[in-house]
Amino acid sequence: LFQESTKFKNVWTTHSTSPIAYERGRIYFDNYRCCISSIAQEPRILYQKPKSPKSEKIEDALLLECPLGEALPSPSDYKSSLVVLTAQNWLLRLSADSGEILEKIYLAGSCCKFRYLSWDTPQDVMVIKSAQNKLSTAARQAGIQQSVLFHLAVFQVLPLSFIGMLEINKKIFGNSVTDVAVSNGVLIIMHSMGLVRLYNFQAISEKFMEETFDLGYEFDWNGQVGIVGKYPFGLPCNIKITDTPPLLFEVSSLENAFQIGGYPWHYIITPNKKKDKGIFHICSLKDKALAKNGIQDMKCCSLEPDWIYFHPDMSGRIIHAGPNLIKVLKFKEVENNITQMEIAEDFMIVANRENSVDSTVTVTASGRVVKKRYNLLDDDPEQETFKIVDYEDELDLLSVVAVTQIGAEGKAHLDFHCNDRGILLKSIPLLESWDVTYSHEVYFDRDIVLHIEQKPNRRFSCYVYQMVCNTAEEEECSSHEKMGRASCKKGGRLFEYS
Repeated sequence: LFQESTKFKNVWTTHSTSPIAYERGRIYFDNYRCCISSIAQEPRILYQKPKSPKSEKIEDALLLECPLGEALPSPSDYKSSLVVLTAQNWLLRLSADSGEILEKIYLAGSCCKFRYLSWDTPQDVMVIKSAQNKLSTAARQAGIQQSVLFHLAVFQVLPLSFIGMLEINKKIFGNSVTDVAVSNGVLIIMHSMGLVRLYNFQAISEKFMEETFDLGYEFDWNGQVGIVGKYPFGLPCNIKITDTPPLLFEVSSLENAFQIGGYPWHYIITPNKKKDKGIFHICSLKDKALAKNGIQDMKCCSLEPDWIYFHPDMSGRIIHAGPNLIKVLKFKEVENNITQMEIAEDFMIVANRENSVDSTVTVTASGRVVKKRYNLLDDDPEQETFKIVDYEDELDLLSVVAVTQIGAEGKAHLDFHCNDRGILLKSIPLLESWDVTYSHEVYFDRDIVLHIEQKPNRRFSCYVYQMVCNTAEEEECSSHEKMGRASCKKGGRLFEYS
Protein backbone atom coordinates (compact mmCIF):
# COMPACT_ATOMS: atom_id res chain seq x y z
CA LEU A 1 0.00 0.00 0.00
CA PHE A 2 2.71 2.49 0.95
CA GLN A 3 5.14 1.82 -1.90
CA GLU A 4 5.67 4.91 -4.00
CA SER A 5 4.82 3.02 -7.19
CA THR A 6 1.43 1.94 -5.80
CA LYS A 7 -1.44 4.01 -7.15
CA PHE A 8 -5.22 3.90 -6.96
CA LYS A 9 -6.91 3.89 -10.35
CA ASN A 10 -10.54 4.80 -11.01
CA VAL A 11 -11.67 1.53 -12.61
CA TRP A 12 -15.39 2.14 -12.90
CA THR A 13 -18.23 4.56 -12.16
CA THR A 14 -21.99 4.15 -12.07
CA HIS A 15 -25.01 6.35 -11.38
CA SER A 16 -28.42 5.68 -9.87
CA THR A 17 -31.70 7.38 -9.01
CA SER A 18 -31.99 5.41 -5.76
CA PRO A 19 -29.63 5.26 -2.75
CA ILE A 20 -26.42 3.21 -3.07
CA ALA A 21 -25.20 1.12 -0.12
CA TYR A 22 -21.88 -0.65 0.44
CA GLU A 23 -21.04 -3.65 2.63
CA ARG A 24 -17.71 -5.53 2.49
CA GLY A 25 -17.00 -5.72 -1.24
CA ARG A 26 -20.65 -5.59 -2.31
CA ILE A 27 -22.47 -2.55 -3.69
CA TYR A 28 -26.26 -2.49 -3.48
CA PHE A 29 -28.56 -0.57 -5.84
CA ASP A 30 -32.32 -0.23 -6.32
CA ASN A 31 -33.27 -0.81 -2.67
CA TYR A 32 -30.95 -3.86 -2.37
CA ARG A 33 -32.50 -5.43 -5.48
CA CYS A 34 -29.22 -5.35 -7.41
CA CYS A 35 -25.88 -6.46 -5.90
CA ILE A 36 -22.53 -5.85 -7.61
CA SER A 37 -19.08 -7.04 -6.61
CA SER A 38 -16.64 -4.14 -6.24
CA ILE A 39 -13.60 -6.42 -6.16
CA ALA A 40 -13.34 -7.17 -9.89
CA GLN A 41 -11.76 -4.64 -12.29
CA GLU A 42 -15.04 -4.61 -14.21
CA PRO A 43 -18.41 -4.50 -12.42
CA ARG A 44 -19.68 -8.02 -11.86
CA ILE A 45 -23.37 -8.42 -11.00
CA LEU A 46 -23.77 -11.02 -8.26
CA TYR A 47 -27.55 -10.96 -8.53
CA GLN A 48 -30.42 -8.79 -9.75
CA LYS A 49 -33.88 -9.52 -8.40
CA PRO A 50 -37.09 -8.61 -10.25
CA LYS A 51 -38.92 -5.43 -9.29
CA SER A 52 -41.09 -5.77 -6.23
CA PRO A 53 -44.18 -3.85 -5.02
CA LYS A 54 -43.85 -0.95 -2.59
CA SER A 55 -45.15 -3.16 0.21
CA GLU A 56 -41.92 -5.20 -0.08
CA LYS A 57 -39.64 -2.15 0.08
CA ILE A 58 -36.57 -2.78 2.22
CA GLU A 59 -36.38 -0.34 5.13
CA ASP A 60 -33.01 -1.34 6.61
CA ALA A 61 -30.32 -4.03 6.32
CA LEU A 62 -27.43 -5.59 8.25
CA LEU A 63 -24.66 -7.88 6.98
CA LEU A 64 -24.18 -11.09 8.99
CA GLU A 65 -20.77 -12.77 9.03
CA CYS A 66 -20.19 -16.37 10.13
CA PRO A 67 -18.85 -16.62 13.70
CA LEU A 68 -15.47 -18.34 14.03
CA GLY A 69 -15.08 -21.68 15.78
CA GLU A 70 -18.79 -22.44 16.19
CA ALA A 71 -20.83 -25.36 14.89
CA LEU A 72 -23.92 -24.05 13.07
CA PRO A 73 -27.09 -26.01 12.19
CA SER A 74 -27.30 -25.15 8.48
CA PRO A 75 -24.60 -25.05 5.76
CA SER A 76 -25.98 -21.66 4.64
CA ASP A 77 -25.07 -20.23 8.07
CA TYR A 78 -21.38 -20.46 7.21
CA LYS A 79 -21.68 -17.96 4.36
CA SER A 80 -22.21 -14.20 4.57
CA SER A 81 -25.86 -13.18 4.51
CA LEU A 82 -27.85 -9.98 4.47
CA VAL A 83 -30.69 -9.49 6.96
CA VAL A 84 -33.28 -7.07 5.57
CA LEU A 85 -36.42 -5.53 7.05
CA THR A 86 -39.36 -4.90 4.72
CA ALA A 87 -42.14 -2.32 4.92
CA GLN A 88 -44.67 -5.03 5.80
CA ASN A 89 -42.77 -6.23 8.90
CA TRP A 90 -41.00 -9.19 7.29
CA LEU A 91 -37.45 -10.00 8.38
CA LEU A 92 -35.60 -11.82 5.57
CA ARG A 93 -32.17 -13.42 5.61
CA LEU A 94 -30.72 -13.38 2.10
CA SER A 95 -27.62 -15.02 0.70
CA ALA A 96 -25.09 -12.21 0.22
CA ASP A 97 -23.87 -13.80 -3.03
CA SER A 98 -27.12 -14.88 -4.72
CA GLY A 99 -29.95 -12.95 -3.02
CA GLU A 100 -31.74 -16.23 -2.33
CA ILE A 101 -34.11 -16.10 0.67
CA LEU A 102 -32.63 -18.35 3.38
CA GLU A 103 -35.05 -17.47 6.20
CA LYS A 104 -38.30 -15.54 6.41
CA ILE A 105 -39.76 -14.27 9.70
CA TYR A 106 -42.97 -12.31 10.18
CA LEU A 107 -42.56 -9.83 13.03
CA ALA A 108 -45.99 -8.35 13.77
CA GLY A 109 -49.30 -7.20 12.37
CA SER A 110 -50.61 -3.65 12.08
CA CYS A 111 -49.98 -2.89 15.77
CA CYS A 112 -46.56 -1.42 14.89
CA LYS A 113 -44.30 -0.72 11.94
CA PHE A 114 -40.74 -1.99 12.34
CA ARG A 115 -38.24 0.28 10.59
CA TYR A 116 -34.71 0.06 12.03
CA LEU A 117 -32.05 -2.64 12.42
CA SER A 118 -29.06 -2.21 14.75
CA TRP A 119 -26.56 -4.22 16.77
CA ASP A 120 -26.73 -4.63 20.51
CA THR A 121 -23.54 -6.71 20.29
CA PRO A 122 -22.02 -6.75 16.75
CA GLN A 123 -22.55 -10.07 14.93
CA ASP A 124 -24.20 -11.54 18.05
CA VAL A 125 -27.39 -9.77 19.20
CA MET A 126 -29.58 -7.75 16.81
CA VAL A 127 -32.29 -5.23 17.74
CA ILE A 128 -35.27 -4.33 15.52
CA LYS A 129 -36.98 -1.06 16.45
CA SER A 130 -40.37 0.20 15.33
CA ALA A 131 -41.18 3.68 14.18
CA GLN A 132 -42.76 5.78 16.91
CA ASN A 133 -46.39 4.79 17.36
CA LYS A 134 -48.68 7.72 16.65
CA LEU A 135 -52.44 7.99 16.94
CA SER A 136 -54.56 9.05 14.00
CA THR A 137 -56.16 12.50 14.07
CA ALA A 138 -59.59 10.94 14.68
CA ALA A 139 -58.27 8.94 17.64
CA ARG A 140 -56.67 12.01 19.18
CA GLN A 141 -59.88 14.00 18.75
CA ALA A 142 -61.77 11.19 20.46
CA GLY A 143 -59.52 11.62 23.49
CA ILE A 144 -57.69 8.29 23.13
CA GLN A 145 -54.28 8.30 24.86
CA GLN A 146 -51.22 6.72 23.23
CA SER A 147 -49.03 5.14 25.90
CA VAL A 148 -46.92 2.63 23.92
CA LEU A 149 -44.32 4.59 21.94
CA PHE A 150 -41.99 1.90 20.53
CA HIS A 151 -41.66 -1.84 20.12
CA LEU A 152 -38.29 -3.62 20.23
CA ALA A 153 -37.67 -7.17 18.96
CA VAL A 154 -34.36 -8.77 19.95
CA PHE A 155 -32.67 -11.70 18.16
CA GLN A 156 -29.56 -13.80 18.59
CA VAL A 157 -27.98 -14.23 15.15
CA LEU A 158 -26.51 -17.22 13.28
CA PRO A 159 -28.54 -19.17 13.83
CA LEU A 160 -31.35 -16.61 14.09
CA SER A 161 -33.20 -17.17 17.36
CA PHE A 162 -35.88 -15.03 19.00
CA ILE A 163 -34.98 -13.62 22.43
CA GLY A 164 -38.02 -11.42 23.06
CA MET A 165 -40.20 -8.45 22.21
CA LEU A 166 -41.02 -5.55 24.53
CA GLU A 167 -42.92 -2.26 24.59
CA ILE A 168 -41.56 1.13 25.61
CA ASN A 169 -44.47 2.59 27.52
CA LYS A 170 -44.87 6.18 28.75
CA LYS A 171 -46.61 4.85 31.86
CA ILE A 172 -43.36 3.12 32.82
CA PHE A 173 -40.63 5.44 31.53
CA GLY A 174 -42.41 8.81 31.61
CA ASN A 175 -44.34 11.09 29.26
CA SER A 176 -41.18 12.84 28.00
CA VAL A 177 -39.69 9.78 26.21
CA THR A 178 -38.61 10.63 22.65
CA ASP A 179 -36.40 7.71 21.54
CA VAL A 180 -34.91 4.39 22.60
CA ALA A 181 -31.91 2.21 21.75
CA VAL A 182 -30.19 -0.95 22.97
CA SER A 183 -26.40 -1.10 22.89
CA ASN A 184 -23.90 -3.38 24.64
CA GLY A 185 -26.53 -4.78 26.97
CA VAL A 186 -27.85 -1.37 27.99
CA LEU A 187 -31.37 -0.05 27.35
CA ILE A 188 -31.02 3.67 26.56
CA ILE A 189 -34.08 5.89 27.01
CA MET A 190 -33.92 9.47 25.69
CA HIS A 191 -36.20 12.26 26.94
CA SER A 192 -37.32 15.57 25.44
CA MET A 193 -35.45 17.72 27.97
CA GLY A 194 -32.07 16.23 26.98
CA LEU A 195 -32.12 13.60 29.73
CA VAL A 196 -30.58 10.18 28.97
CA ARG A 197 -31.33 7.23 31.25
CA LEU A 198 -29.61 3.83 31.17
CA TYR A 199 -31.03 0.48 32.33
CA ASN A 200 -29.64 -3.06 32.42
CA PHE A 201 -31.34 -4.78 29.48
CA GLN A 202 -30.38 -8.31 30.52
CA ALA A 203 -31.82 -7.75 34.00
CA ILE A 204 -35.04 -6.41 32.42
CA SER A 205 -35.31 -9.48 30.16
CA GLU A 206 -34.79 -11.89 33.06
CA LYS A 207 -37.21 -10.13 35.43
CA PHE A 208 -40.07 -9.36 33.04
CA MET A 209 -39.88 -12.32 30.60
CA GLU A 210 -43.29 -14.04 30.72
CA GLU A 211 -42.38 -17.01 28.52
CA THR A 212 -39.63 -17.96 26.04
CA PHE A 213 -40.50 -18.88 22.45
CA ASP A 214 -38.63 -20.61 19.62
CA LEU A 215 -39.11 -19.66 15.97
CA GLY A 216 -41.33 -22.05 14.05
CA TYR A 217 -43.04 -23.56 17.10
CA GLU A 218 -46.77 -23.44 17.76
CA PHE A 219 -47.89 -21.24 20.62
CA ASP A 220 -51.05 -20.23 22.41
CA TRP A 221 -50.89 -16.53 23.29
CA ASN A 222 -53.81 -14.65 24.82
CA GLY A 223 -56.26 -17.15 23.36
CA GLN A 224 -54.71 -17.10 19.87
CA VAL A 225 -52.95 -20.14 18.44
CA GLY A 226 -50.21 -19.57 15.90
CA ILE A 227 -46.64 -20.33 14.90
CA VAL A 228 -43.81 -18.10 16.14
CA GLY A 229 -42.53 -15.93 13.29
CA LYS A 230 -45.21 -16.99 10.81
CA TYR A 231 -47.99 -14.88 9.23
CA PRO A 232 -50.39 -13.65 10.54
CA PHE A 233 -49.36 -14.04 14.20
CA GLY A 234 -45.71 -12.96 14.08
CA LEU A 235 -43.90 -12.65 17.40
CA PRO A 236 -45.46 -12.48 20.88
CA CYS A 237 -44.69 -9.48 23.09
CA ASN A 238 -43.27 -11.70 25.82
CA ILE A 239 -41.28 -9.13 27.86
CA LYS A 240 -43.90 -7.15 29.82
CA ILE A 241 -42.34 -4.34 31.87
CA THR A 242 -44.81 -3.73 34.68
CA ASP A 243 -42.82 -1.26 36.79
CA THR A 244 -39.83 1.05 36.31
CA PRO A 245 -36.57 -0.96 36.29
CA PRO A 246 -33.64 0.05 38.53
CA LEU A 247 -31.78 3.01 37.04
CA LEU A 248 -28.12 2.40 36.18
CA PHE A 249 -27.18 5.96 35.26
CA GLU A 250 -28.66 9.24 34.06
CA VAL A 251 -27.21 12.41 32.62
CA SER A 252 -28.49 15.55 30.87
CA SER A 253 -26.92 16.48 27.54
CA LEU A 254 -27.66 18.77 24.60
CA GLU A 255 -29.68 16.90 21.95
CA ASN A 256 -29.33 13.67 24.00
CA ALA A 257 -25.75 13.26 22.71
CA PHE A 258 -24.02 10.80 25.04
CA GLN A 259 -21.09 8.41 24.58
CA ILE A 260 -19.32 5.94 26.88
CA GLY A 261 -15.74 4.67 26.47
CA GLY A 262 -12.17 5.07 27.62
CA TYR A 263 -10.31 3.29 30.41
CA PRO A 264 -11.33 3.58 33.17
CA TRP A 265 -14.88 4.24 31.93
CA HIS A 266 -15.71 7.84 31.03
CA TYR A 267 -18.49 9.55 29.12
CA ILE A 268 -18.70 12.54 26.77
CA ILE A 269 -21.56 15.05 26.79
CA THR A 270 -22.30 18.64 25.79
CA PRO A 271 -23.89 20.68 28.61
CA ASN A 272 -27.62 20.99 27.99
CA LYS A 273 -27.55 24.64 26.90
CA LYS A 274 -27.57 25.93 23.32
CA LYS A 275 -24.73 28.35 24.06
CA ASP A 276 -22.52 25.35 24.88
CA LYS A 277 -22.92 23.70 21.46
CA GLY A 278 -19.45 22.61 20.33
CA ILE A 279 -18.14 22.28 23.91
CA PHE A 280 -17.55 18.73 25.15
CA HIS A 281 -17.20 17.55 28.75
CA ILE A 282 -15.34 14.30 29.48
CA CYS A 283 -16.39 12.88 32.86
CA SER A 284 -15.85 9.76 34.94
CA LEU A 285 -18.73 7.28 34.71
CA LYS A 286 -18.06 6.21 38.29
CA ASP A 287 -18.76 9.53 40.01
CA LYS A 288 -19.53 12.03 37.17
CA ALA A 289 -16.35 13.97 38.08
CA LEU A 290 -14.92 16.09 35.26
CA ALA A 291 -11.53 14.82 34.08
CA LYS A 292 -8.59 17.19 34.38
CA ASN A 293 -8.48 19.14 31.09
CA GLY A 294 -11.81 17.43 30.40
CA ILE A 295 -13.49 20.44 28.74
CA GLN A 296 -12.62 20.26 25.03
CA ASP A 297 -13.46 23.30 22.90
CA MET A 298 -11.89 23.90 19.48
CA LYS A 299 -13.40 27.40 19.34
CA CYS A 300 -13.84 26.92 15.60
CA CYS A 301 -15.96 29.39 13.65
CA SER A 302 -17.60 27.20 11.01
CA LEU A 303 -20.89 26.26 9.40
CA GLU A 304 -20.31 22.57 10.18
CA PRO A 305 -19.68 21.71 13.85
CA ASP A 306 -16.67 19.75 15.06
CA TRP A 307 -17.30 16.22 16.27
CA ILE A 308 -15.89 13.94 18.98
CA TYR A 309 -16.03 10.21 19.73
CA PHE A 310 -14.12 7.42 21.46
CA HIS A 311 -11.53 5.87 19.17
CA PRO A 312 -12.87 2.64 17.56
CA ASP A 313 -9.49 0.89 18.03
CA MET A 314 -10.39 0.08 21.68
CA SER A 315 -7.30 1.94 22.88
CA GLY A 316 -9.46 4.12 25.13
CA ARG A 317 -8.39 7.25 23.26
CA ILE A 318 -10.67 10.00 21.90
CA ILE A 319 -10.82 11.52 18.40
CA HIS A 320 -11.82 15.19 18.25
CA ALA A 321 -12.12 16.42 14.66
CA GLY A 322 -12.77 19.90 13.34
CA PRO A 323 -12.55 21.65 9.95
CA ASN A 324 -8.77 22.11 10.03
CA LEU A 325 -7.60 20.07 13.00
CA ILE A 326 -7.83 16.47 14.20
CA LYS A 327 -6.80 15.78 17.78
CA VAL A 328 -6.23 12.31 19.17
CA LEU A 329 -6.52 12.52 22.95
CA LYS A 330 -5.52 9.99 25.60
CA PHE A 331 -6.17 9.39 29.28
CA LYS A 332 -3.34 9.50 31.78
CA GLU A 333 -3.24 9.42 35.56
CA VAL A 334 -3.02 12.69 37.45
CA GLU A 335 0.07 12.86 39.62
CA ASN A 336 -0.66 12.41 43.33
CA ASN A 337 -4.35 11.74 42.59
CA ILE A 338 -5.16 8.16 41.59
CA THR A 339 -8.92 8.86 41.51
CA GLN A 340 -8.76 11.41 38.67
CA MET A 341 -7.68 11.07 35.05
CA GLU A 342 -6.21 13.76 32.84
CA ILE A 343 -6.98 14.31 29.14
CA ALA A 344 -3.71 14.77 27.26
CA GLU A 345 -2.92 15.25 23.59
CA ASP A 346 -1.49 12.15 21.91
CA PHE A 347 -0.98 13.74 18.46
CA MET A 348 -2.56 16.22 16.03
CA ILE A 349 -3.22 16.22 12.29
CA VAL A 350 -3.37 19.73 10.82
CA ALA A 351 -4.89 20.72 7.46
CA ASN A 352 -2.50 22.01 4.81
CA ARG A 353 -3.30 25.73 4.83
CA GLU A 354 0.03 27.33 4.02
CA ASN A 355 -1.55 30.10 1.96
CA SER A 356 -4.24 31.09 4.45
CA VAL A 357 -3.93 34.53 6.06
CA ASP A 358 -5.52 35.13 9.45
CA SER A 359 -4.85 38.88 9.69
CA THR A 360 -7.82 41.20 9.24
CA VAL A 361 -5.49 43.89 7.80
CA THR A 362 -3.72 43.60 4.44
CA VAL A 363 -1.17 46.03 2.98
CA THR A 364 -1.20 46.20 -0.85
CA ALA A 365 1.92 46.62 -3.04
CA SER A 366 1.22 50.37 -3.29
CA GLY A 367 1.13 50.67 0.49
CA ARG A 368 -2.65 51.00 0.79
CA VAL A 369 -4.10 49.40 3.94
CA VAL A 370 -7.18 47.23 3.32
CA LYS A 371 -9.29 45.97 6.23
CA LYS A 372 -11.42 42.85 5.84
CA ARG A 373 -15.10 43.21 6.67
CA TYR A 374 -15.30 39.65 8.00
CA ASN A 375 -13.07 36.75 9.02
CA LEU A 376 -12.90 33.58 6.95
CA LEU A 377 -14.74 30.61 8.43
CA ASP A 378 -12.61 27.70 9.60
CA ASP A 379 -14.42 25.51 7.07
CA ASP A 380 -14.23 28.03 4.23
CA PRO A 381 -14.44 25.81 1.11
CA GLU A 382 -11.44 27.51 -0.52
CA GLN A 383 -9.23 26.15 2.27
CA GLU A 384 -8.36 22.51 2.83
CA THR A 385 -11.02 21.15 5.18
CA PHE A 386 -11.40 17.76 6.86
CA LYS A 387 -14.72 16.13 5.98
CA ILE A 388 -14.39 12.46 7.03
CA VAL A 389 -12.26 10.74 9.66
CA ASP A 390 -12.41 6.93 9.90
CA TYR A 391 -10.43 4.05 11.34
CA GLU A 392 -9.22 1.09 9.25
CA ASP A 393 -8.88 -1.76 11.74
CA GLU A 394 -7.16 -4.37 9.56
CA LEU A 395 -4.20 -2.07 8.77
CA ASP A 396 -4.45 0.03 11.95
CA LEU A 397 -4.72 3.30 10.02
CA LEU A 398 -6.60 6.56 10.34
CA SER A 399 -8.17 7.51 7.01
CA VAL A 400 -8.93 11.20 6.48
CA VAL A 401 -10.76 12.88 3.57
CA ALA A 402 -9.68 16.49 2.98
CA VAL A 403 -11.38 18.78 0.44
CA THR A 404 -10.55 22.12 -1.18
CA GLN A 405 -13.17 23.78 -3.39
CA ILE A 406 -12.34 26.69 -5.70
CA GLY A 407 -15.31 27.88 -7.73
CA ALA A 408 -17.37 24.94 -8.93
CA GLU A 409 -14.46 22.51 -8.74
CA GLY A 410 -13.77 20.67 -5.50
CA LYS A 411 -10.66 18.53 -5.16
CA ALA A 412 -10.53 15.80 -2.51
CA HIS A 413 -7.85 13.39 -1.39
CA LEU A 414 -7.89 10.41 0.96
CA ASP A 415 -4.96 10.36 3.38
CA PHE A 416 -3.74 7.43 5.48
CA HIS A 417 -2.09 8.29 8.79
CA CYS A 418 -0.26 6.08 11.28
CA ASN A 419 -2.74 5.35 14.06
CA ASP A 420 -0.05 5.47 16.75
CA ARG A 421 1.67 8.76 15.88
CA GLY A 422 -0.42 10.44 13.18
CA ILE A 423 2.34 10.45 10.54
CA LEU A 424 1.08 10.79 6.95
CA LEU A 425 1.86 7.55 5.09
CA LYS A 426 -0.05 7.81 1.80
CA SER A 427 -2.26 10.31 -0.04
CA ILE A 428 -4.70 9.21 -2.74
CA PRO A 429 -6.24 11.90 -4.99
CA LEU A 430 -9.90 11.42 -5.94
CA LEU A 431 -10.35 12.39 -9.59
CA GLU A 432 -14.04 13.35 -9.56
CA SER A 433 -15.06 16.84 -8.50
CA TRP A 434 -16.22 17.00 -4.87
CA ASP A 435 -19.02 19.45 -4.06
CA VAL A 436 -19.00 20.19 -0.32
CA THR A 437 -22.75 20.88 -0.35
CA TYR A 438 -23.53 17.25 -1.30
CA SER A 439 -23.56 14.21 0.97
CA HIS A 440 -20.54 11.90 0.64
CA GLU A 441 -19.36 8.52 1.94
CA VAL A 442 -15.86 7.09 1.41
CA TYR A 443 -14.86 3.48 2.15
CA PHE A 444 -11.42 1.84 2.10
CA ASP A 445 -11.62 -1.96 1.96
CA ARG A 446 -8.56 -4.11 1.21
CA ASP A 447 -7.36 -2.83 -2.21
CA ILE A 448 -10.49 -0.79 -3.00
CA VAL A 449 -11.43 2.85 -2.38
CA LEU A 450 -15.12 3.57 -2.94
CA HIS A 451 -16.77 7.00 -3.02
CA ILE A 452 -20.59 7.35 -2.90
CA GLU A 453 -22.06 10.77 -3.62
CA GLN A 454 -25.64 11.99 -3.22
CA LYS A 455 -26.62 14.94 -5.42
CA PRO A 456 -29.90 16.89 -5.40
CA ASN A 457 -33.07 15.37 -6.86
CA ARG A 458 -32.12 11.83 -5.76
CA ARG A 459 -29.10 11.46 -8.02
CA PHE A 460 -26.47 9.08 -6.67
CA SER A 461 -23.02 8.26 -8.03
CA CYS A 462 -20.50 5.58 -7.11
CA TYR A 463 -16.77 5.79 -7.99
CA VAL A 464 -14.56 2.74 -7.49
CA TYR A 465 -10.75 2.92 -7.30
CA GLN A 466 -8.53 -0.14 -7.31
CA MET A 467 -4.96 -0.41 -6.04
CA VAL A 468 -2.37 -1.08 -8.77
CA CYS A 469 1.38 -1.45 -8.49
CA ASN A 470 2.35 0.37 -11.67
CA THR A 471 4.99 -0.81 -14.08
CA ALA A 472 6.65 1.85 -16.24
CA GLU A 473 4.12 1.15 -19.02
CA GLU A 474 1.12 1.39 -16.69
CA GLU A 475 2.49 4.60 -15.17
CA GLU A 476 2.53 6.18 -18.62
CA CYS A 477 -1.16 5.45 -19.12
CA SER A 478 -2.39 6.20 -15.63
CA SER A 479 -2.98 9.95 -15.90
CA HIS A 480 -6.66 10.85 -15.93
CA GLU A 481 -6.31 12.90 -19.11
CA LYS A 482 -4.97 9.97 -21.14
CA MET A 483 -7.22 7.35 -19.61
CA GLY A 484 -9.75 6.02 -22.08
CA ARG A 485 -13.20 5.19 -20.76
CA ALA A 486 -15.57 2.55 -22.08
CA SER A 487 -19.17 1.89 -21.17
CA CYS A 488 -20.99 -1.35 -20.65
CA LYS A 489 -24.70 -1.94 -20.15
CA LYS A 490 -25.50 -4.83 -17.81
CA GLY A 491 -28.90 -5.66 -16.46
CA GLY A 492 -30.32 -2.31 -17.58
CA ARG A 493 -27.59 -0.34 -15.74
CA LEU A 494 -24.88 1.68 -17.46
CA PHE A 495 -21.33 1.36 -16.10
CA GLU A 496 -18.30 3.35 -17.12
CA TYR A 497 -14.91 1.78 -16.57
CA SER A 498 -11.31 2.40 -17.53
